[in-house]
Amino acid sequence: MSEPIKNRYDFVVYFDVENGNPNGDPDAGNMPRVDPEEGYGLVTDVCLKRKIRNYVEAVKEGEPGFDIYIKDSVPLNASDRKAYEHLGIDGKEIKKLRKDDPELDVKVRDFMCENYYDIRTFGAVMTTFVKDNLNCGQVRGPVQLTFARSVEPIIPQEVTITRVAITTDADAEKKNTEMGRKHIVPYGLYRCEGFVSANLARKTTGFSEEDLQLLWEAIINMFDLDRSAARGKMAVRELIVFRHDSEFGNAPSYQLFDAVTIKKKEGVETPRSFADYERAAVDEGSIPAGITVEKKLP
Repeated sequence: MSEPIKNRYDFVVYFDVENGNPNGDPDAGNMPRVDPEEGYGLVTDVCLKRKIRNYVEAVKEGEPGFDIYIKDSVPLNASDRKAYEHLGIDGKEIKKLRKDDPELDVKVRDFMCENYYDIRTFGAVMTTFVKDNLNCGQVRGPVQLTFARSVEPIIPQEVTITRVAITTDADAEKKNTEMGRKHIVPYGLYRCEGFVSANLARKTTGFSEEDLQLLWEAIINMFDLDRSAARGKMAVRELIVFRHDSEFGNAPSYQLFDAVTIKKKEGVETPRSFADYERAAVDEGSIPAGITVEKKLP
């Protein structure tokens, strides 16, 4: 296994949506998520992590060490059992085995971290191990994301659509088309912030430099391998990374995030594309010593 990262990172991501629904709210009829007080659009961290997982699963398919723990149609306890099988553990004898081997918790945790990229990155709650009273059931991941929030308030629209195929024979006798609806955001630019803890990588999951480079790649390309008619046109427009010279960091995250701004071009009132914005600017003068700024996209 590669060496864990030795530097803390913070990062800012800007992505946009055009005529699509970036993240539907099941409690609101799958309408785009909106802050009800101010009208800013929201995309959950869970939604963005799903895109990253899907990208890694696609590009690293079958490669050892890059399996995905949280994925479609695979029960979590089935993945958990792989650790028991690898270590020759009988789940019914956990108490006895823990007495004989005080390092059992660490061995199970290390197996899961070494084999599943998303556990190594985001952490996980592994219910099988929790129920078996193993201390490795909850793993804190070194990489965390915030909710994404739109730069400007959005106005979601409900669009009526028609379908020529009728659902049932009985309906076909009464009508020629089916009616439906879909929700869209005409245009929205969203900002998400993230954190990478070298301390948790070293102490817990072993998140490495190779994993870090894959994370940047996945963030940049996360919408390109996850297209759908509902999401419209989505793209990552900016990825700005702050690299600290130390494990614990040289400045608080908020100070770095506050240094990154983006604004509309002069004369633009209602943005309808990324071209209506200036490129994201970083106030280099407010960045403390010991921090390197890198824009991952030209």
